[in-house]
Amino acid sequence: MIKILVVDDEVYMLRLVQFNLEKSGYSVITAKDGQEALEILKKEKIDLIITDVMMPRIDGLELCKRVKADPRWKSLPVIMLTAMAQISDRADGKEVGADDYITKPFNPKELLAIVENTLKVK
Repeated sequence: MIKILVVDDEVYMLRLVQFNLEKSGYSVITAKDGQEALEILKKEKIDLIITDVMMPRIDGLELCKRVKADPRWKSLPVIMLTAMAQISDRADGKEVGADDYITKPFNPKELLAIVENTLKVK
């Protein structure tokens, strides 16, 4: 089963993403920030990360940068999920290695389509 790590400091958003992914048959692990996500990555085999950008401690951009810099996780796909919708925000995500970008509020069908496409490519 494909395991997805969802990282967001908003509990409501975590549960919403988790619900939609699990409804489609994915296994989901959640983390409240990038620091917790890195700890999970050390213990679990993850197939995809979906992360918010703005979070305490380690934000999504820094999390993505660290994941892509580490040989253990370098090929792990990362999708940014954020309310920041400016073109420069998307560029920041791509610059640190994000594979795709979804803006909040998201459409569940779009989320699942992007997840499926990202997993196919990787």
